[in-house]
Amino acid sequence: MSPALHIPGCSPTALSQRSDRGFLAGESACFDSFSSISLSPFKSLNKTKGSFLSLRAVVRSTVTSSAMELDISLSPRVNSVKPSKTVAITDQATALVQAGVPVIRLAAGEPDFDTPSVISEAGINAIRDGYTRYTPNAGTMELRTAICHKLKEENGLSYTPDQIVVSNGAKQSILQVVLAVCAPGDEVVIPAPYWVSYPEMARLADATPVIVPTQISQNFLLDPKQLEAKLSEKSRLLILCSPSNPTGSVYPKELLQEIAEIVARFPRLLVVSDEIYEHIIYSPASHTSFASLPGMWERTLTVNGFSKAFAMTGWRLGYVAGPKHFVAACGKIQSQSTSGACSISQKAAVAALGMGKAGGVAVSTMVKAFRERRDFLINGFKELEGVKISDPQGAFYLFLDFSSYYGSEAEGFGIIDGSESLCCYLLDKAQVALVPGDAFGDDNCIRISYAAALSTLQEAMEKIKNAIIKLKSPLSV
Repeated sequence: MSPALHIPGCSPTALSQRSDRGFLAGESACFDSFSSISLSPFKSLNKTKGSFLSLRAVVRSTVTSSAMELDISLSPRVNSVKPSKTVAITDQATALVQAGVPVIRLAAGEPDFDTPSVISEAGINAIRDGYTRYTPNAGTMELRTAICHKLKEENGLSYTPDQIVVSNGAKQSILQVVLAVCAPGDEVVIPAPYWVSYPEMARLADATPVIVPTQISQNFLLDPKQLEAKLSEKSRLLILCSPSNPTGSVYPKELLQEIAEIVARFPRLLVVSDEIYEHIIYSPASHTSFASLPGMWERTLTVNGFSKAFAMTGWRLGYVAGPKHFVAACGKIQSQSTSGACSISQKAAVAALGMGKAGGVAVSTMVKAFRERRDFLINGFKELEGVKISDPQGAFYLFLDFSSYYGSEAEGFGIIDGSESLCCYLLDKAQVALVPGDAFGDDNCIRISYAAALSTLQEAMEKIKNAIIKLKSPLSV
């Protein structure tokens, strides 16, 4: 085994100095010290250069002091938003690997498969054919028509092309929905654990995120009674994600029907149905689009895309479908920000939708591999005392409760006091990068992405087990 990686920012002292800034203040304490691996290219200057630069510094200082001080304050809206932990951890882990540290990266929600060849060829042909100019803001008619066909055939949803807006990823689509329908003082209702960006999107719209907790014993599915207790006349948007990131939970149709009945009692309440993991689902579970339920089409904005199921993360393409009034508002925002999505990606997306229902054989092959990986990890973590495991039926994440180990002391590290310090400990001692559950609204858990080769997961599992068993015996659960 490789020697343990010591990261100064992961020390107990560094962790105790985080104060209330959270796991990230721009970057995580346990990931920012990797920069010390790199050496400055400007170690010294000769005496002549040093004197010259010192003289210039004096002149610059004199001029600056006589000028008015520059206002470098930021918008309160920006200051209210936290950076994405998943993005930051992924970037830092990648930097560590590039610096020669053998970190196993299980933080990012990105399939390890290549984009299916038929999709890639469509993109290549688009370039060769000179299809490299701007497209209509809402997306090409060809792609929007194909999306309408897909939604009709696979989801039982009827839309016309003017009820579709294609964007640079599902994330952009969701943000545009939130900005389009929320006013200051509105509330965005979000079940927890949640995807890290949902609450921050609400804050960007000057709306208030209202969190509804769920329980691992219920596979992190929303309790309708708890939902209703959180709703009020201020409730403007409910965000549902099925299959879920980070839990892998899939909402059964019966539960969605109960939720729909509650939603129907609140005239202002709309629903964002994030269905980006729709095709990554394990039988006997099945997917139900919220907009297909009685009375919900008029209230629902369905968001989907191509990143996950088709392994097209870098192609940056998603879409929103819904009533024209709302979708046109999303298009207006997009017209003044990014404008239309990449023309080449849109050609590739048409090919993706032509691969057959649910992506055909190529996607089903990926899903089969994801299921095998899921089963391996679940069986492995069952061997660790005190770890609570939900029953993920979709996506490619495990959201595991390690809270029984909190309070344990790690030799040479210190006390494990939550998901942040546990992830720092596992990075330090096991060289495995994971995401702390507090990023998703549940500090009891950590998220593991199994969008990696089985051999990689086997190595990671061994390292995690070796690190965990070095902790003192877990508390009784």
